[in-house]
Amino acid sequence: MADLFGSNDSKQTDDVSRPLADRLRPGDLSQVSGQEHLTGPDGALTRMIETGVLGSMIFWGPPGTGKTTVARLLAGFGDYAFVQISAIFSGVGELKKVFELARAHRQSGKQTLLFVDEIHRFNRAQQDSFLPVMEDGTVILVGATTENPSFELNAALLSRARVLSFKSHNDDSVAALIKRAEDVEGKKLPLDDEGRASLIRMADGDGRAVLTLSEEVWRAAREDEVFDAEGLAEIVQRRAPVYDKSQDGHYNLISALHKAVRGSDPDAALYYLTRMFDAGEDPLYLGRRLVRMASEDIGLADPQALLIANAAKDAYDYLGSPEGELALAQACVYLATAPKSNAVYVAYKAAMRDAKQHGSLMPPKHILNAPTKLMKDEGYSDGYQYDHDAPDAFAAQDFFPDNLGRQVYYDPPERGFERDIRKRLDFWNKRRNET
Repeated sequence: MADLFGSNDSKQTDDVSRPLADRLRPGDLSQVSGQEHLTGPDGALTRMIETGVLGSMIFWGPPGTGKTTVARLLAGFGDYAFVQISAIFSGVGELKKVFELARAHRQSGKQTLLFVDEIHRFNRAQQDSFLPVMEDGTVILVGATTENPSFELNAALLSRARVLSFKSHNDDSVAALIKRAEDVEGKKLPLDDEGRASLIRMADGDGRAVLTLSEEVWRAAREDEVFDAEGLAEIVQRRAPVYDKSQDGHYNLISALHKAVRGSDPDAALYYLTRMFDAGEDPLYLGRRLVRMASEDIGLADPQALLIANAAKDAYDYLGSPEGELALAQACVYLATAPKSNAVYVAYKAAMRDAKQHGSLMPPKHILNAPTKLMKDEGYSDGYQYDHDAPDAFAAQDFFPDNLGRQVYYDPPERGFERDIRKRLDFWNKRRNET
């Protein structure tokens, strides 16, 4: 299994045919780099090991951050039987065999450390099957996942395991991995300074990826050839960003875009928008999200925002890529720089709460049409005043159901176009109070 973090000097020269990442696998927790918050002197794993008692854990983090490597190393800190399975290839039958083996180990006085890679791939019933063997101490479960455990793992399973977050490598730890790789290979990577910086960016925080890319560079380079950033991109054909449109990467970036627009930061908003363009997100999805932002966060503070967002979505639909993305970028900047108001959004939610809570309340009869004599006799339309016949086209009538009474949902702030709306509402409310 590949390691991404450090090296075991005693093994560095073994079997040069093995992948570089495998040859750099650490033989001790102290050699794991990039996860000092877990493996450093005061790290969570370090403290757990010092107590001599391991508990069940979920390792959550991006690919290439060392989850598998650390799980293997943990098994060496006690008299544990180590079993490793992958949820991708294992089913109910495989789990039963593993649990039977763990029970056999327990009878001989040995506890089993069960490492489950991609644990989020198990369905809920399969996840529940771990609960009895975790509760009775038959296994110490160490699960690894790249997905948010809050969404992908059962609450019952999470309540019995500690979630430890693994971080993406930063530039310094990626650079340190490259240096270790050069030490193992006994030669420098054929990259100039710009090429080296570009390689670090291409790794995107994935230690395994940077070592794989480094091997590609060494294989491609002719004698005395040195690549710059452009040459590197041609050689490795540029690694795609880590992004899954149905998983955390998608939700994290759309959340960042929405909050940047709401926070009136056009530069950050453009950055996240283009991040998603670059990762292959559907531009029409982004167009729809911009329309939502226009309604939720700008509303009537700038009524043009919704029109512009909708027009940008339609423009992309008409033009396609790559021309249509510019229309979405234009709308993104417009929304980020527009005055902000969530008054309509708040009013809508408040009105919806009352609509659900109070059920089928009858509107007041004076605002209901009376097309039949019976309805007229019942008081339908009695007392209705036609607003256009009243001064200022405002008759100051009450339109709420009698059993509900007048409510105030919409409270526009003194910003943008809503400043004028505020003045009109204040005038109308004063007239209502006078009647």
